[in-house]
Parts: sequence; structure tokens; C-alpha cells
Amino acid sequence: MDYRQITKNGLWDQNVVFAQMLGLCPTMAVTTSGTNGLGMGLATTVVLVASNVMVAAIRDFVSPHVRIPVYISLIATMVTLVDMSLNAWFHDLYKVLGLFIALIVVNCAVLGRAESFASRQPVPAALVDGIAMGLGFTAALTVIGLVRELLGAGTLFSQASLLLGPEFAFMEITVLPGYGGMLMMVLPPAGFLVLGLLLAAKNVHGRHREA
Repeated sequence: MDYRQITKNGLWDQNVVFAQMLGLCPTMAVTTSGTNGLGMGLATTVVLVASNVMVAAIRDFVSPHVRIPVYISLIATMVTLVDMSLNAWFHDLYKVLGLFIALIVVNCAVLGRAESFASRQPVPAALVDGIAMGLGFTAALTVIGLVRELLGAGTLFSQASLLLGPEFAFMEITVLPGYGGMLMMVLPPAGFLVLGLLLAAKNVHGRHREA
């Protein structure tokens, strides 16, 4: 098993957002700031890793006819635990992301990795795939959120202390003091715009590497 290739696939070659174009609902909805993107990405990573490991562990005991309902039940259980944990320990962030945390259950990326990879691979490989895919998804949401936040409000990682704790308040940077903001960048259409520009940059980078 080539763990290096699995990691590279998750972070870049088959990135959930920039290559597979999955999970676009949370990508458009919650990336109004870098902190929101990071929080949603980390929550999805926890679900991805746990569901991948559980699916790989039970793959020899689940009939092919009922595998999808079983996978969805496992994913829903993990999402419920993450949702309740955020509500308990990160309530301010939960008030922003709470609606979309529940939607991780129907995130195509999570069920897709369970069906296409974890159900066919041993637990260690499924674990590495879940971590790599989750971190790739987190990076994509964070980058999109940072671009939208910078252009929309002139700040970076605003309210990061709500997610990471007071000691990470240094991450909250005002890049453009006195900036009036651009309303469009915090609306969903800006998510499509920023995603399109980043996709174009990724494709150009890929063509230069092949040349």
C-alpha cells in the first residue's frame, strides 16, 4: 500500500473540492471567513476519519445489499457526536456552523470515500485516506474563506479565538484598517467566484508542471 500516494491524492491530486468538486454546499455556505472554513473542515475531517475506519473495520461483515444504509448510519452517528461536541464546547462557533454540521451526513465526500475506498481497503489505509482527504478539504475551505474574508472585510481569521481558544487570538489580523468591506464577498455567489479562480490557478499550475 502506497501511503505516500494516498496522502498526495487526498491533499492535492484528488482534493475533495479542487479536483472532485464534492461538498460544495458547505464550501459555498460557510466560507465567509477563514475561521468558519477551518472549523467546518476540521469537523468534516473528524467524521471522515472515524467513518472510514469503522467502514474498513466492518467491511467483511456487511452484506453488499445493505452496505449503504449501514454506512449512512455510521456517518450519521459520528455527525451527531461532532454536532453535540461543538454545541457543548464551542457554542459561539456552533451558532454559526450548527446548521451545516448536520448536513455532513449527506456530504458526498464522506459517503463517497466510505464506498469507493474504505469499503475496499484495510483499516490503516482507510485511516490515512480519511486524514488526507479531510485535511485537503479543510485546506480548501480555509483558503477560500481567507480570500473571501480579506476581500469582504479586510481581516484574516477573525474570531479565531472562538474555535481555537483565547491563546490563538494573535491569528486575528486586520490587514486593511478602515476598509469598508465588500458585501458581495460574504454572499454565496462570491464562493463560486473565488472557487472558480482558485480552480483556474490549480489547473494552470498543473499544466506548467506537465510541460
